Amino acid sequence: MTKPHRLIILGSGPAGSTAAIYTARAELKPIVFEGLQAGGQLTITTEVENYPGFTHGIPGPELMDIMKQQAERFGAKYIADEAVWVSLARRPFLIKTHEAEYSCNALIIATGASARWMGLASEKKFMGHGVSACATCDGFFFRDKEIAVVGGGDTAMEEATFLTKFATKVTIIHRRGELRASRIMQEKAMANPRLHFAYHSVVEEILGEEYPLRVTGVRLRDVRDNTTSLLKVEGVFLGIGHDPNSKVFKGQLEMDANGYIVTHEKSTATSVAGVFAAGDVQDHRYRQAITAAGSGCMAALDAERFLEG
Repeated sequence: MTKPHRLIILGSGPAGSTAAIYTARAELKPIVFEGLQAGGQLTITTEVENYPGFTHGIPGPELMDIMKQQAERFGAKYIADEAVWVSLARRPFLIKTHEAEYSCNALIIATGASARWMGLASEKKFMGHGVSACATCDGFFFRDKEIAVVGGGDTAMEEATFLTKFATKVTIIHRRGELRASRIMQEKAMANPRLHFAYHSVVEEILGEEYPLRVTGVRLRDVRDNTTSLLKVEGVFLGIGHDPNSKVFKGQLEMDANGYIVTHEKSTATSVAGVFAAGDVQDHRYRQAITAAGSGCMAALDAERFLEG
């Protein structure tokens, strides 16, 4: 049996939980589906130092738990499930999860984006302990250290260039013999004395110590002759891009070429009336916890006005 609701929020990261706080205070009784990664990408961030209000920083999982508790205090209901099918053809919208079927008159999509990873067991082991996919989040922790950035496109160049503000040496690891980044980004990178390049190379394994858990280097493999070498670094950043978690809405909402949901200018409204998008699922530029939270607030206010109308 379909369970009807006025408002459903998909995603429980900074955008989803902020939207939940605002809509719950507006007595819309939101249902929040936590998604595949409850709390979003911040749950794999060891320390968050750039979120306002926390003088000495705060662990990512703790910050997301606080947001969830705040939303629940006002009446938001969190469900450990995710949308596997949606129909936005007419209202009420239909949403199927692994466990049940729901309907709603307004929908906020805050499903976020997922960083592309190399798929190494060692990468997962050191995630949050020297391995990161967000330079602006974690770069400060690598002051006066040598680090590596994996990738050869604009994302990798932007991350690597930013990291030179902190690191003494940044090595860009790229599997090809030339970069894929735009010409202007390449020229900027080449002119930076702290940037070095390891071409024709892939990361075979991330090396480190157990106690305390930390990265000490990477084993590189030359794709031309399969020879291996050791690069000593204390951090590894992934600069191979992000994928918005928007596949379930494909063909129903307007998206850009990379799958990010398109929202109207100065609004979180999508191409379907009553459907709003916030956070990294529609923001490929900033991708910060604070900007996601801000757009979650916007989506909540937009949804509230829509339902009132």
